Amino acid sequence: MRDRCKTKRTRSLHPEIKRKIKGSLKHIITEPNSGKSLKEELEGLRSFRVSRLRIVYRIAEPKEIQIIAIGPRVRIYEETYRLIRKESK
Repeated sequence: MRDRCKTKRTRSLHPEIKRKIKGSLKHIITEPNSGKSLKEELEGLRSFRVSRLRIVYRIAEPKEIQIIAIGPRVRIYEETYRLIRKESK
């Protein structure tokens, strides 16, 4: 269900932003450590900047990257924290 929500959100974005996100995801795949390491409650996650948006992801295994959330910087970290808490319950 969560994947469906992310798909709906990205569909409603401007085509230029979608293009930038797609390019950024390709960059993350080739260089997983390129994102900024997050701290405190979000330790173990990384954040990659795409204009005013952030892609929050986790390196699960050497060749597996899990996208946790994509959204505007102003609220993405709070939303990510809520998602992480729901998963741990």
